[in-house]
Amino acid sequence: MNRICTIAFLATILFFGCKKDQLNTSETPSQSDPLSTTEMNDHLRKSIETNGVFHWSTVDATFNWSAGMQSDSIFSIGYQPAGTTDLKSKIHTINIEDQTWKAVRTDILEMILDGEKGNQAVSTIEDLLPHGMPNVLPTMAVRITNKNTIEKLMEMSEIRYVEPMGYSIPSMSPDQVSVRSSSGCDGSPSYNLNTADYSTIAPNVKQSWNHNSSDVSGAWSTSTGDNVTICVIDSGASDDQENLGSAFNSGYSTGRTVTKLSTLYSGWWWWRALQPPHDQCGHGTSMCGFATAPRGSDGNAVGVAYNSDLISIRAVEDVVINTSDEKSGVKNALIIAGNNSGVKVISMSIGTPFWSGTVADGIYYAHNKGKMIVAAAGTSFSWTSWWGVIFPANMSQTVAVTGVKDGSGSMSKCDECHSGSEVDFVMVMQRASNNSRNALTLALDTNQPKYVGGSSAATASVAGIAALIWSNHPSSSRSDIFNAMKWNSSFYPNESSNFGWGIIDAKDAVNENL
Repeated sequence: MNRICTIAFLATILFFGCKKDQLNTSETPSQSDPLSTTEMNDHLRKSIETNGVFHWSTVDATFNWSAGMQSDSIFSIGYQPAGTTDLKSKIHTINIEDQTWKAVRTDILEMILDGEKGNQAVSTIEDLLPHGMPNVLPTMAVRITNKNTIEKLMEMSEIRYVEPMGYSIPSMSPDQVSVRSSSGCDGSPSYNLNTADYSTIAPNVKQSWNHNSSDVSGAWSTSTGDNVTICVIDSGASDDQENLGSAFNSGYSTGRTVTKLSTLYSGWWWWRALQPPHDQCGHGTSMCGFATAPRGSDGNAVGVAYNSDLISIRAVEDVVINTSDEKSGVKNALIIAGNNSGVKVISMSIGTPFWSGTVADGIYYAHNKGKMIVAAAGTSFSWTSWWGVIFPANMSQTVAVTGVKDGSGSMSKCDECHSGSEVDFVMVMQRASNNSRNALTLALDTNQPKYVGGSSAATASVAGIAALIWSNHPSSSRSDIFNAMKWNSSFYPNESSNFGWGIIDAKDAVNENL
């Protein structure tokens, strides 16, 4: 793997907590030279301490430009014709090659080109676009080095946002580079499984102990996920895990398809190359397993929706969406999922403490296409887990999920999990008596399962429950499926301030009269 998840969601959450679609304001002094990372990080920490959220629109051009200069100089620019209102609700209907939209884009790029000719070796508009021209959504990645250009863009009525795409999370916490979240990159199997943590069921698979709290077995009497496609946007699916390949149809899992795609590029311009879809991290493979691993006969772990189809899209290297290529990759993955009529559920066990207009546009697009987007509330270590829900789970267009411990007393989040008012549902993911005994899923290879916990695991599992419900109610809308989940959860009708509607009873939700 090229970039091990050294800080994973620990760094993701260490300084950030988010509220759904909440913005806040702050000021930074203007200057001619870029701010240092130390200066920027100090400002970010103070902003988070005061406001609990960070959004690039809350800082001035100097801060914005400095963040670009301290990273890859690539800025995400969201645009629209002047006077356009409520674009997020109709972003799936626009044609950016329409003359009006095209003219706006051309004017913006020509202005940028005029300002950049003295700062970098550019002679054409194409020289500004390291990721190429936009093809579906009105957002583009542009290389900008002139602060005056950023200032002009931020003053234009046609600009929805200007954001540095590559300002990375490690810059936020250089002292945490060696720290690694247990929900990050680790594809190794667990050879010390406690026999109380699984049941061996026909034909010969291990069903994870945590299925019991949601009565997944009861739901299987009615639905196993047929004719529903789950799209997992993550670090990919291992080419060495046969349960996501040649054995995807085995045992009681039959007649379904698995598709492995990639939207993760590396390099710029003519050196730009699409990375293979194969998981090098382990996280994506595990999430695909939680959602759709087959009910086969090799002794591995079975997924919640073991007869659902799977599309795995490698859009990130690890669990943190923090590079320009990853943000573009996630956005493009959401477009693919949005345009696939078979996809009903999108599972995103990935996130970032930075709001990203690029990723948000992809969320709006897929959401408007009727997809249920299930997103992880945030995973970290216990001493940082009191911070709030991260992006994009903090968006109102997503279904935010976190993990909790087992037990009959008051609900308690798992040691690595985040909670907050944006959480919609939870799934039991951790033994209260032992934080190393989490849920079981697929490893990168072999037929030996592995323990994985956190909100990541909870998210992919809830995505599987949503698929079970949709399979039994194929003509229902996303809101119908959400209501079935809500009406049959442990806290309904009294939503919790930290755990949403609580634990879903999958059996009752599947059999809800919709």
